[in-house]
Amino acid sequence: QAREVQSRRFGSGRVRQNAQMTSRQIRQYCRLDRDGESLLKAAMTDLALSARAHDKVLRVARTIARLEDSGRSLRPHHVAEAIQYQPIAIRWIWDLTGLEQLEMATEGR
Repeated sequence: QAREVQSRRFGSGRVRQNAQMTSRQIRQYCRLDRDGESLLKAAMTDLALSARAHDKVLRVARTIARLEDSGRSLRPHHVAEAIQYQPIAIRWIWDLTGLEQLEMATEGR
């Protein structure tokens, strides 16, 4: 179903999937509300994401929204989930989780 929607969106051009969207198409199809923009901006700063990673997060968020049947709307939780799929974010989340587990273990001594 998601691929059918993508085919209708992109028509007969060279782009057939969200992963292939150009920067111009990302601006057109991946619009964020204020909360989504704030979240993405914070992730860009805190995780030192590149412009390429920024676009990839939006492409993935667009796919997540479509699979959730959210239509054209990209919500902050779509962006948050997409950020989690970035390799640097996975390491960052793991580091935070590992640190919390270490703190809990040492407090229990």
